Amino acid sequence: MITRRSMLAATAASLPLFAKGRIDVSRISAITDEIARSSQGAVAFAKQYGLRWVELRQVPGKRGEYFALPEAELRAEAKLLDENGIRVSFLNTSLLKVYVPGIMPTRWMKEASEKRDARVKTETARFERRIEDLKKALHAAKVLGVDKVRVFTGWRGEDPKSTLPRIAEIIAEMAEIAAKEKTYLLIENEGACNVGTCAEMAQLAKMIPSKWVAINWDPMNGMAFKEQPFPLGYNLLPKKRILNVQIKGKTVLDYPEKLDWKTILDTLVKDGYKEKVGLETHIFGEIQVQKSHESMKEILRLVA
Repeated sequence: MITRRSMLAATAASLPLFAKGRIDVSRISAITDEIARSSQGAVAFAKQYGLRWVELRQVPGKRGEYFALPEAELRAEAKLLDENGIRVSFLNTSLLKVYVPGIMPTRWMKEASEKRDARVKTETARFERRIEDLKKALHAAKVLGVDKVRVFTGWRGEDPKSTLPRIAEIIAEMAEIAAKEKTYLLIENEGACNVGTCAEMAQLAKMIPSKWVAINWDPMNGMAFKEQPFPLGYNLLPKKRILNVQIKGKTVLDYPEKLDWKTILDTLVKDGYKEKVGLETHIFGEIQVQKSHESMKEILRLVA
């Protein structure tokens, strides 16, 4: 005898394995300084598309990073989001996007020695402030109600593979401080830095066993090195340590960099990914906000 309960069970059994916990609009986010030119405009964008989350980096329309804001301004930004029912999924910072002493950036090598020496002096001072800046970022994260902070791996040297043990030591030290605040440090694969590909990320992850060090995966960033981000690059990554994923606009719109995001998202869910997916438009100029709208519409079509 076929009952309603048996019919429902049969229907559930026929659904794809990834249907449970699927990525829908409730898990989509966006970096505010690319979707609008003011904080209020970013809130309006989020509301237009029914987003519950945003990623923060720089204050829209301004140069300052959120983590470096004066206390009153930081709390005012947090209040604006809270009053509009929007939460922060990820705090992007420029931490360790800097010269690491002893690792000369390849892009500086052709510069005149005077200019290069001036860069080294300025950025060495910034590198030496890394713990102070980290503590500012951890405080900002607490005010904003987010437990994930982005870090990089230093400007890319001539032989990135040889730099990874040094980078691992630096990030491991920072992770001990972040752990006390129960905040994750998410390393981003970034072409200008020593970890630009999934292969490099996988190597570095093995050197830092701390559970407080995780991954912000941006598939497009590895393309600068001719890496096939999916499935080859993705398959190299420790899946349980991916705690944020970013989508560049060019990878969902009609550009040469376009990726099969439907398959990528389905695979993430199948592999147990439970975190957010954020739009980083990264199409610059006067069309940036327009392209942010186009990108978000396509993302929501994919997850509908």
